[in-house]
Amino acid sequence: MEFEEQKHEHLKEQTRLPDFAVPKRYDLTLKLDLSGCIFSGFVLIDVVINRATRFLVLNALELVIHQVYFTNIQSQKYVPSDIVVDNETEIVVLVFDEVLNVGNGVLEIRFSGVLNEQLRGFYRCTYVDGGEKKNMAATQFEAVDARRCFPCWDEPALKATFKITLENIPLELTALSNMPISEEKLDGHLKTVYFEESVVMSTYLVAVVVGLYDYVKDITDDGIMIQVYTPTGKSEKGKFALNIAMKTLDFFEKYFSMPYPLPKLDMVSVPEFSGGAMENYGLITYRETDLLQDELHSAAANITRLTIVVAHEVAHHWFGNLVTMEWWTHLWLNEGFATWVSYLVTDKLFPEWKIWNRFLQEMTSGLGMDALEQSHPIEVEIHQARSILEFFDEISYRKGSSVIRMLQDYLGDEIFQKSLGSYMKKYAFANAKTEDLWNVLTEQKGYPVISVELKDRVLEFKQNQFLSSGLCSDSQWIVPITLSLGSYNKQRKFLLQTKNEQLDIAEFFHSSDVSSSGHEQHNQEEFGNNGWIKIIVQQAGFYRVKVKYDNNLMARLKNAIEGNYLSAADEYGILDDTFAFCEACEMPFSSLLYLMEVYRKELDYIVLSRLIDVCYSAVNIISDAIPELASDLKQFCINLLLISAEKLGWDAASEESQLNALMREEVLMALASFGHPQTHEEATKRFHAFLDDKNTSLLPVNTRKAAYTAIIRNTSAENREGLDWLLKLYREVGSVQEEARVLRFIASSPDPIIVTEVLNLMLSDEVRRQDIVYILSGISWECRATAWSWFKENWERILKTWAPEMLLTHFVRDIIAPFSSHEMADEVKEFFATHPVPSVDMNLRRSLELINSIAVALRFGNLGSVEALQCLVVTWVALQH
Repeated sequence: MEFEEQKHEHLKEQTRLPDFAVPKRYDLTLKLDLSGCIFSGFVLIDVVINRATRFLVLNALELVIHQVYFTNIQSQKYVPSDIVVDNETEIVVLVFDEVLNVGNGVLEIRFSGVLNEQLRGFYRCTYVDGGEKKNMAATQFEAVDARRCFPCWDEPALKATFKITLENIPLELTALSNMPISEEKLDGHLKTVYFEESVVMSTYLVAVVVGLYDYVKDITDDGIMIQVYTPTGKSEKGKFALNIAMKTLDFFEKYFSMPYPLPKLDMVSVPEFSGGAMENYGLITYRETDLLQDELHSAAANITRLTIVVAHEVAHHWFGNLVTMEWWTHLWLNEGFATWVSYLVTDKLFPEWKIWNRFLQEMTSGLGMDALEQSHPIEVEIHQARSILEFFDEISYRKGSSVIRMLQDYLGDEIFQKSLGSYMKKYAFANAKTEDLWNVLTEQKGYPVISVELKDRVLEFKQNQFLSSGLCSDSQWIVPITLSLGSYNKQRKFLLQTKNEQLDIAEFFHSSDVSSSGHEQHNQEEFGNNGWIKIIVQQAGFYRVKVKYDNNLMARLKNAIEGNYLSAADEYGILDDTFAFCEACEMPFSSLLYLMEVYRKELDYIVLSRLIDVCYSAVNIISDAIPELASDLKQFCINLLLISAEKLGWDAASEESQLNALMREEVLMALASFGHPQTHEEATKRFHAFLDDKNTSLLPVNTRKAAYTAIIRNTSAENREGLDWLLKLYREVGSVQEEARVLRFIASSPDPIIVTEVLNLMLSDEVRRQDIVYILSGISWECRATAWSWFKENWERILKTWAPEMLLTHFVRDIIAPFSSHEMADEVKEFFATHPVPSVDMNLRRSLELINSIAVALRFGNLGSVEALQCLVVTWVALQH
């Protein structure tokens, strides 16, 4: 009889579990001890032995295995002679003296573990009941942490059904899992909760939550029960998310021509949660800020994010849960599609939000990441499962969704939707690889910059890879090109398939404009509206476009912007591309300033938002390169933004649009950041009114970021009242949205002493582990060195508390990436050479590349002379006045 004669040492070397035995069903019982923060468990796993073997290999991590049996279909029981638990490779090898023959059997395992505090696996968090902190339990299994809760085949392709039972649950607590409750048995002040058996699913989608909750519910026309679980006393705050879930579920069923496969959908807020949300089948878990809508404290940006996050997680029940990636290599199939389709449904629900314009922010983020040499393809080979954590990034989410958006635009909505419906039907309850969707897709990292030049009546296209370092490569893409010539009614589509191609556009020229010799006449009136040519119409393409100055194409686009001939999306794209080329030293800094001046007019939200971001970056670049010019450039930026600020004011009009609310929040915050005296004065007055009365109309929610910015920017060690006021608000406000908003700004003081105090606050019990992301993202530019020194001094504590969680990457990204000198890059590299952390290695390399790229731009870029730039900026400031 043949069987696997592998030594278990060899099994430990494999990157994926061997396939000679696979699971089909789990019957899992978990017994909780919330006071002791421990649990015990018993799992019966129906296993299919595909090839005779003396070994069973599955995943387990930080679990104690107490007892193991295997019983075959003939009721013969086998006890392993050895149980090898290896926490390094996260597997357990069961060694049997006898051969387990081909066929079905049941593996029984008794085990125990600790409810950890790492916000992963099966973990403990706390809720407040009557002023007292109490323990609750939740799970976060994606990507590879189901193995921390129970022994299992913890790989996405190894789908099975799950029957879950929870024991020792206090009567007053709510117990939730993927499926509805089938039965409850009471035993004094405790209960045992039995759940129905699930559909086939991957282990990373299994979920359990036990806590104190209120809820709101509704039932879809198809009889699907949707419930939103909120902290007690806050059920009203779950109604908006419930409404979004109802509508998105209905939309996806119709769009994908595939019904939702479960009898219920629960959405539950978890008080401590490492991410934003998690799409567990039938039980979506959320950070409270992304599920609860607060009439007093939810700004327009909060409401937009809540809508998109709920839509994203519901969409995963088709892309991810129903059709699952075969291996983590294909992560983008989950995240790219869920991101794209969340915008699709949001646009259907709220067309007035113009959400596809705001999708451009996703694209810009993806373009920025993918311009690094340390980028990666959408589809990336994953050798060690835990390394996938670093690939939940801008490439998988934002580049992935942007490429999908580009193909949808090129192919058309109807063809694209039909293709997706066919894909769903074919791979439902199964696994897929990228090639199953697009056999023709040959994806590589990076993206092209398309250089365009007009010669006579021919457009000449040339493609090269765009890198923020300014370096070139021989990479080549098949690029869908959509262009407009003088009017959105005059468009052409074609595929750019080689490095250099030409496109004859003679048909767009007026015959009266061509002389007998065939040459152009009246160059500015060739095809209407000053003869502008826009490549990537509505910015629906994942690449950049560079037009030749010597052919006046950029001048024509500037005229089109000034004349309001272009859409907001196209105005955004021209500014975004120009800034990227300037940052990569492919355009002089003065060119960026000349273009920015064209945007000193009334702007659409998305254009204003990008202009503000460019202003922030330009000021930071100049502050490092030419410090004496920083003040003048800030005034230049202030003058650019005042038109919008004065139109919007501080107080919202009745029934104001969401876009105006978003604009007010961003433009007032920018003016406060740049030190505009009148904004600081008004912000301070309104902030004090808010401190005295949280219901005051003087500081509406969409102006609070500006107020907090003004307060903290004027806070110092000598005058620390501002920090004390914000901390008092943080401690007393009682709203997770407002708490997060305060935390985003309290590290924005230019004073190192204040910033150090705030960073130390992260190490206390006063800031929840999950909320450090807000503080880190708000560290002031002036205190980069302070944050780095603090980081090194507290490294061991940081590592112990947050590693190897995804949260650790925020320390690397937000503290290290803002530097701009080769010397700092070398210092950072030297530190991590002696303090290596594999789980953040890719993020560290990216941060170092960003530092070095900016350093090159500052040292060798085309910033021009100090005198020339200063003369230019000062002259503009005077003219603007």
